[in-house]
Amino acid sequence: MKKLLASMLVLSAVMLAGCRTAPIYNVNDAAIPSGKQHSMQDTQSAIVRAGDKLGWVMRVVKPGEIEGRLALRTHVAVVSIPYTQKSYRIVYKSSENLNQQGSEIHSNYNGWVQNLERRINAELGI
Repeated sequence: MKKLLASMLVLSAVMLAGCRTAPIYNVNDAAIPSGKQHSMQDTQSAIVRAGDKLGWVMRVVKPGEIEGRLALRTHVAVVSIPYTQKSYRIVYKSSENLNQQGSEIHSNYNGWVQNLERRINAELGI
């Protein structure tokens, strides 16, 4: 029994060591072109549509802030998306089973946020 437990611990450590981690990707002040006339409601709707299309659950926290939650299998990523008529940000909030330690996280998280950023830009016509 002890050998089995020890083997399982070693295997778990090896698997975690093999996970790819990278610095957490945040979107800072993505500009919405001034030539595009977007109200706060237009911007909010575009962000919510973008998240919905990619499987994120989007929740309006308050005017000017949306929380996005993506759950894939046992992995969960939560971001805060503060926005104005002129810009938006996507900021890491929390995660489950993505090996987040300090400013590092499983690299799949970054891909999910980059996809969300591209989709938001498309919805805003950027």
